[in-house]
This record gives sequence, C-alpha cells and structure tokens, in this order.
Amino acid sequence: MTKDKSQLLRSLTIDRSAAKADRRDRRWLPIVMTAAVCVVVAFAAFAAYEFSRQDSTKETASQTATQPAPQPQTPPPAPQATTNGKAAGSLAASGYVVARRKATVAAEITGKVVEVFTDEGRTVTEGQVVARLDSVLAEKDYELARSRVETADAAVAAITADLEDATRIMSRVQTLSQKNFATEADLTKAQARVGVLSAQLRQAQSQYETAKIDAKRSASMLDKHQIRAPFAGVVVDRSAQPGEMISPMSVGGYTRTGICTIVDMDSIEIEVDVNEAFIGRVQPGGPVNAVLDAYPDWTIPASVIAIVPTANREKATVKVRIRFDKKDPRILPDMAVKVNFMREAKANGTAEATAAN
Repeated sequence: MTKDKSQLLRSLTIDRSAAKADRRDRRWLPIVMTAAVCVVVAFAAFAAYEFSRQDSTKETASQTATQPAPQPQTPPPAPQATTNGKAAGSLAASGYVVARRKATVAAEITGKVVEVFTDEGRTVTEGQVVARLDSVLAEKDYELARSRVETADAAVAAITADLEDATRIMSRVQTLSQKNFATEADLTKAQARVGVLSAQLRQAQSQYETAKIDAKRSASMLDKHQIRAPFAGVVVDRSAQPGEMISPMSVGGYTRTGICTIVDMDSIEIEVDVNEAFIGRVQPGGPVNAVLDAYPDWTIPASVIAIVPTANREKATVKVRIRFDKKDPRILPDMAVKVNFMREAKANGTAEATAAN
C-alpha cells in the first residue's frame, strides 16, 4: 500500500528539466525568424535593383537609336542699325548739381559785427553791403588823416606865398645891382632866400602828397568795415550775428571768418563721375538727358561742357561737366541728379524727325 502511494506521488511531480529545454527552444525562435526575414528582404532589394538597372540601360539605348543627328545651328541675325534712341542705347551716370561761383563773404580786417543786412534766401547784387563792422576807430583815423592833408595844404600855400615875395625881391635887387644901387651881397642874399623857399616848397608838397596817400589809406580801411557782395547771387547761408567778432583768420573758437555764403544761380551745372572704361562714349557738346532725384518725372535737356583731363585712381572714374540748356528756379545746388549720355544715333534720329515734321 505504501509503495503504491509513493509511485502515485512521483507521478504527480513536475519534470523541471523538460520545461527548461522548451524555454531555451522558444528563446531562439524569434532570432531565427528575424534573420530569415532580413535575408529575404535583402534578396528582394537586390533583385529589384538589378531589374531597374537593366530597364534603364535598355531605355537609354533605345533613345540613342531613335535620336536624330544634330543639325548645325544658324547664327542669329545681326541687329539692324536704327536711329531709335533706345535701340542705340545710352550711357548712364549719377552726380550732383554744383555752382561754379560760390563764395563765403568775409572781412579783410578783424572787427566786431554791428549789423547784418541780409539773410538766407535773399538776392543780393554786386557791391551791395551785406554787413557792417564797428568803425569808430577807423573813422577817427580818417578824420586825423584828412586834418593832416589840410595842414600840409596850408603849409604849401604859405611857402608858395613866401617864395613869390622872395622872387619879387630878388628881381628888384637884380635891377638895382645893374644900376649899382645894390651890392653884390644883397643880390646873393636874395637869391639864397629864393632857393631855400623853393626847397621848402618841394618838401611841403611832398608832405602834402604823403598826407593825401595816408588819407586815402584811412578811407580804404574805413570802407573795409562795410562788407560787400563780390557778385550777384542768392544767400544760402548766414554765419555771423551782430555782436560777434570776425577775422580773416580763425582765432580760437569764438572768432568767425565769414559773414554769409553767396551762390551765383546762373553758374550752376552738373558734375558726374563716369567709369573710365566708358569715357570714350562721352564727347564735348554731346546731348544729355538729366533727371533730378527731387523731380523724377521731369527730364531736363543738357549738354556736355568738358571732360576734366584727370582720372580718379581710387574710383577709376573721370569727371564730366554738364550744362543745363535752360535754367530753372527748381534746380538747386547740391541736388542729386542722374544723367543719360545720348548716342549720336539718337541725336541724328531726333534731327531727322524734326526735319520731317
């Protein structure tokens, strides 16, 4: 009985070795399946690549067989000459409006500004007084010089009267000496007095001329206190104010050198820098179309004045001067401008069109 129970119990026990072997087999199964899938995918990709390469080779060979032989290209026709301005082309450049006559009006002497008679935007004429300096001392010097002139003139008149009297006395003594009524000593004394008075008269006359020169110099110095415009134009800048010191040379930071700046509006022109590689296309007297940046819709006719015979080494440009065919008050100095140098073809075409009309 006991033996049967022992066999029964052994039959109910679990065999651990078989379960472990089963688990080991299941662990390797996913790895083997993954490797097999990778091999299949790689083989399929290789087969697809070989197939596509064979197809592309066949297609290239068929295209090469069906492509016609290349035909020689026909050169494009040469452009026909025309008198149209756009077809002929033009050279463009940019620059600024400048004034050939522009001056800063300054005094020739050092002094204090008393009055300024002009302001920005006003028109002045040549010789017009634009400012006045303190001239009290200059006026005194001029009065003193005039007084010296009057004194020298009076001295000349007095010596002239004495000389005339001495000349009459000498003549009378000469007459008496011929009749033996006067001695030789009296005649010599009269002649000596005439000679002395003649020398004094020349000295007085020289002093008189010197006094007049000094008076003119004083008058000129007095006139320098009146600062005048050197030419007719428009005042574009006023620098000095009444009460300030002005001098031909700047002394420190409190002395000005100019009263105002005047521009001659009749002397304005255009200065542009043209690339030296294209300067051969610019000719003196050639037609030009100018457009101000301030008025982009306004084309101004102009012409070339001259080509400045020097080049800018840094910018590789040559300066060209251009005149306006007609002045306009809207054109102001330092305005930016763009110009087009027109070809001779356009000029000839314009002339022909004008003649036809």
